[in-house]
Order: sequence, then structure tokens, then C-alpha cells
Amino acid sequence: MTETTEKKGLSRRSMLKGGAAVAGAALGSGAITGFPTIWAQNIKNITLRQFGTGVSNLNEVGQKVKEDLGFTLEMTALDSDSVTQRAATQPKSFDIADIEYWICKKVWGAGNLQAMDTSKIKNYDKIVGIFKSGKLTPESVIAQGTAPHSVGFVEGPDGKTFAETETGWMTLIPTIYNADTLGIRPDLIGRPIDTWAELLNPEFKGKASILDISSIGIMDMAMVVEAMGEYKYPDKGNMTRDEIDLTMKIFTEAKKNGQFRAFWKSFDESVNLMASGEVVIQSMWSPAITAVKSKGIPCVYQPLKEGYRSWGGGLGLSAALTGLELEAAYEYINWYLSGWVGGFLMRQGYYSAVPETSKEFMDANEWGYWFEGKPATDVIKNPFGDAMAQAGETRDGGSFYDRMGAVACWNAVMDENQYMVRKWNEFIAA
Repeated sequence: MTETTEKKGLSRRSMLKGGAAVAGAALGSGAITGFPTIWAQNIKNITLRQFGTGVSNLNEVGQKVKEDLGFTLEMTALDSDSVTQRAATQPKSFDIADIEYWICKKVWGAGNLQAMDTSKIKNYDKIVGIFKSGKLTPESVIAQGTAPHSVGFVEGPDGKTFAETETGWMTLIPTIYNADTLGIRPDLIGRPIDTWAELLNPEFKGKASILDISSIGIMDMAMVVEAMGEYKYPDKGNMTRDEIDLTMKIFTEAKKNGQFRAFWKSFDESVNLMASGEVVIQSMWSPAITAVKSKGIPCVYQPLKEGYRSWGGGLGLSAALTGLELEAAYEYINWYLSGWVGGFLMRQGYYSAVPETSKEFMDANEWGYWFEGKPATDVIKNPFGDAMAQAGETRDGGSFYDRMGAVACWNAVMDENQYMVRKWNEFIAA
């Protein structure tokens, strides 16, 4: 971390921990808005409970919150299906839900989350267009599936249905997103891979894998089916029953022929399958690639000609959150978008919803490699200090605009979701 960022962290800590006088001065300066002067005294007694998937519920973030903001953030990491169930059915068990946008579509109607006032979000104007208009650039075409902006806004503080444009009230404050593709072991495959269709290539019989999370897995399947030339979906993110049946038929046949070594639910499982060489091509997530490479094992997040399957996540607030805890949650979200977390996540291959603040917490070599797609000028390390890439190497897929500009579909919840889940479970059991 650079000298300037450490100074920033120190001033932040002293400001939030230094008692009422410091808090009052900070309020007067406009550094913090909307907090009573008791804030700095009472903040240390606050504990906020956050849950989400393992990709962003990281102990390091909790430690840094304690250091910078003074309160305790308790984090629980669950798989995507468990996250969905908890958000929908256990509103009093959490304060902050760290969830993906497709999950928001499943849980918003339950009324367990509260709409968030964007006027309280200091870096709202710097959030990338994907989460506001759905477009990365003004010329971008909005990809199929549940695009984040389509479930990102409601009409007002009590809004029950999603709004089509920015309203000043968000369901989630966006934090993290990526363009996902297939992970491969180039050393064990020994030839170029450029299409999703390779997942079902008999050449990799018994050495392929797909993830066992229905809402995500079916999107990977759809990318494969289209790449094979079997069918062109009007909308991969909202299939009809016939389209679901067709998709499952193709994959069930491949499964019965022994194509798949395993089906994984957590990214740790995918790391073990890939690192051991039991699997050479599979659905994969960015930190899993990072983890395999940090063991010194070749692993590539392979750009494919059909494009990426993408996802985005954000922080949602429990409807039960009020008072000082609610103000603390807003301060936490503002801290989250202020750069340190973004830098941490970008070193795992993710993107921050506010890239420009992350840049302040990365050196020029890191920013060039992860965001701009430039060759590394020195060793690239992950957030834990493990070497990821050597000088001269470039990121798989290139720059932020190359990767996010080639998104073919977003993780989605379909109208026929219940039917799809039933058919998915039949596929896994087949």
C-alpha cells in the first residue's frame, strides 16, 4: 500500500475513534454527514451482521472495518442457494445482505430489505453505468438475463416493484462484478480453447465440471448449447419450458456418457478439482483461478468467442435496521466504495463498482494489469501476497472494457424458475 493511502487510513481512524470532539469537527468539515456527535463514542459498541457468498465475505474486510470505522462486522459465508433462502426467510438474522442481483429478484418481494437512499452514497455519481442504465458505454448493447440495473431501483422508500430507470432509491448498492468464463488447465489440454462448446467435447470425458447452482449453471449450459449450434435462445435468461427441457436433455446425455468428473457448489471445491488435475475444463470463478495460480499451477480464465456470462453483487440492508446501526451501515457502504475494498477485490480479478477510487489503493503496475489489460511491469500478487503473474504477462481477456464489453448474458432468474430448478435437480440426480 502506498504512503498516501496509509495516511488516509490513519486520518480516517483517528476521525472515527477520537471521541465526540473529533467527530464534531469532522461533521463540521462535511467529511461525515448525517451523524450525531455521539457517533464516535457509541460506534465501538455496534456490531453489524453481514452474510453472503465466500467471494466477498472475507475476514480481511472485517478486520479493516474494525481498524478504519471502529465497529464490528460479523460475516457469514454461505453458498448462493443458502444466501437466497436466508434473505427471503430470516430477516432478523442479518443487518447487511451481500447478495447478487439475480438473488435480489427472488427476495425483494418478501419485504425483508429496505430501499436505500442514493443521496447518502458519496460516490454514487462514480458508480459505473452497468448498474445505472445497464450500459458500460453509451453504445453498449444490454446483455440478456437479469441485468443489474433492471432490479437495481424501486420507485421510492417503500417501493415494492422494480423501476426501469434511476429513481434515487436502490435495492442494493453495487460493489462487485465480473465477466465469467471457463477455467482451463492449458498444460494438460495442450491446445487452444476458444469456444464454450469445448465443455462438452468428448476429448475431455471425465475431466469436465460444471457448477451445481441452478440459476448460474443453466446460463453456462445455454452458452454451451448456443456455441454448439444446437439452438439460439431469444433470451438465455428467460427460457420457456421447452427451452429448459432441450438444454437439460443435451447435458443429461453428456452426463450419462461420463463427461463430468464432478459438480461443485463452492469455489474451494473448484480449486481442488483444477489444482489436482482431475478436471481440466470447467465453470469457474475468478478467485478460484487466482487460488490455483498462486499454487504455481497453470490455470487460465479463457476468453471465448461467444463472450462472457456475467454477474454483479451489492450490499442490501435489512428492513429491520434503524437508528445508529442504520447510520453505521451507510457509513460502512460509503467506506466500501471509497477504494480499499475495491483494490483488495480487484487483486482477485474482480471489478469495483467505483473503479476510480480503487485506483488510489493500487500501484501503477497492478492497475495497468488488472484494469487496463497492460503487460505487468513487475510481479503481480494477489491480496494475500502470492505471486499471480510475472513481468510481461497480461490479464486473461484484456482490459476492463474488453472483458465487460463482451458480456453475452447475466446470471438470471427466469419466469419458469421453479420448473427450471426441478429440472436441474433431475439433471444432478440423473
